[in-house]
Amino acid sequence: MKAYTKPFFAIFLILLADQVLKFWIKLNMSLGQEYKIFGNWAIIHFTENNGMAFGMEFGGEAGKLALTLFRIAAVFGIGYGLVYMIKKKYHRGLIMNLALIFAGAMGNIIDSTFYGMIFSESSYYEPAKLFPAEGGYSSLFHGKVVDMFYMPVIEGVFPQWFPVWGGEDFIFFRPVFNLADSAISIGVVLILIYQKRYFKEEEEEENFPHSETIEE
Repeated sequence: MKAYTKPFFAIFLILLADQVLKFWIKLNMSLGQEYKIFGNWAIIHFTENNGMAFGMEFGGEAGKLALTLFRIAAVFGIGYGLVYMIKKKYHRGLIMNLALIFAGAMGNIIDSTFYGMIFSESSYYEPAKLFPAEGGYSSLFHGKVVDMFYMPVIEGVFPQWFPVWGGEDFIFFRPVFNLADSAISIGVVLILIYQKRYFKEEEEEENFPHSETIEE
């Protein structure tokens, strides 16, 4: 059971922090309201999206339902893979990174599945209410994902010779995101960076399963 403790504790902490922050944002901020954390470089800016991570949209109401159901199916697959890797004693780093991805996916699934039923509609004039008497702003699987982190670290103008966007303003990083998005991104990036280390150990274990020697 010890092998399960760290990854599942990490999942619990990420989900707890993600949902506590989102609940606070929904109940205390109106859409578009913001607080500056570090000048103009790090801002809490409340927005919601109907689709994918980092505010991207996907195919209206039907597309949103399909995306939510796909997310749920994907989380079941990731969860199965996580348990399998723990049982088979895969690299601990790979397991923890997969736990980050699982927690992030679960965090956004909670929004898109349940928020429409338990919150009133957020507006540009007042915060939402929890369990309003008139009911939520939407139905099951049609909730909006809460985003709040905005980090426009670099702002400028593309030079005229730049393809496609020449002469247009640019901001890096433009998308508004949440803690769940961050967990997914960190997990994916770390797996890509350390994939050789993670999977090299598994290949060695498969090729030399009894390579360890017992000292007498």
